[in-house]
Amino acid sequence: MKLKRFGTAAAVLAAGALTLSACGGGSGGGEGGEPAADAGSVSGTLIGGGASSQEAAMTAWTQGVTEVSPDLTVNYDPVGSGAGREGFLAGQYSFAGSDAAMDEEEQEQAASVCGPEGVFHVPSYISPVAVAFNLEGVDTVNMDAETIAQVFAGEITEWNDEAIAEQNEGTELPDTPITVVHRSDDSGTTENFTAYLNEAAGDAWEYDEVETWPSEIAAESAQQTSGVVSLAGSTDGAITYADASQVGELGTVAVGVGDEYVEYSSDAAAKAVDASEANDDGSVELDRSTEEAGVYPIVLVSYHIFCQQYQDQETADLAKAFGQYVISEEGQAAAEESAGSAPISEDARTAATERIDNITVQG
Repeated sequence: MKLKRFGTAAAVLAAGALTLSACGGGSGGGEGGEPAADAGSVSGTLIGGGASSQEAAMTAWTQGVTEVSPDLTVNYDPVGSGAGREGFLAGQYSFAGSDAAMDEEEQEQAASVCGPEGVFHVPSYISPVAVAFNLEGVDTVNMDAETIAQVFAGEITEWNDEAIAEQNEGTELPDTPITVVHRSDDSGTTENFTAYLNEAAGDAWEYDEVETWPSEIAAESAQQTSGVVSLAGSTDGAITYADASQVGELGTVAVGVGDEYVEYSSDAAAKAVDASEANDDGSVELDRSTEEAGVYPIVLVSYHIFCQQYQDQETADLAKAFGQYVISEEGQAAAEESAGSAPISEDARTAATERIDNITVQG
């Protein structure tokens, strides 16, 4: 299989904590979301954890921000979106990385940590979710939403099944058994992928939008993004779903959208997000059943979740500084270079800047 690079330096990282230094002023960001002039005055340690999809971007932010201010250290543990939100709600993390927004129950729980004003979401990382496979001699295949759903539901069990073959004329597909590989941990990537199947595949997908893979489906599983990519890469005929920045040498599916098949790219992912609606808490609503040309519909918007109010001034200043760096043009460009993510729009940056600037301390 060919090596598919998504960005120039994307890599699968170990599942341990990532340590990075960030810059930014305690008084908020400057014009366009750029770090404030007094960035060097911020010092201390900010602890976060969550989405493993952000690993490559976190590495880029690590390398970029250390050149600006070495006095703000951010420890990020890529434990998965669900565990990240749980740790945030338990007071373990001062911010969470998550491929899914907090639901109403979680936002109510957040009041015990963040005060009555609760939390807000910053869309920090936009990326396609690749449907990736390991099939010798085949680098890409076309599948529409119904076929992808039937494969992952275990109803299509061989690669040369007629439903796949008729969408791939000219490609010789073997009778290799299909092994579905899914995330075993609570995962925002799983939630985004099943949301796509739920909205776009019609009756071919009978399950809900969920963070935990349906137990009724017989399949192999592994922890975190690196785990499913590794397992799929070592299993002939395997298929999985993962943040596109980390699929490495695996082949990928071009997804049926309207009358065409669209391969993943940052531009195609950005088109999906630009057509979405923003919620009051900073999260977005994606149209996953779109038929608009050039849109890649399996997209995750990975958030950084912050308190509106922190319990002390130091944590509030650190959260502001880190948040403003990540959404700055410099931070977004670094993530795009490393992970192939789609930079947030100017409108999204403006809205996020206002929310981050308004972080205060509980009275």
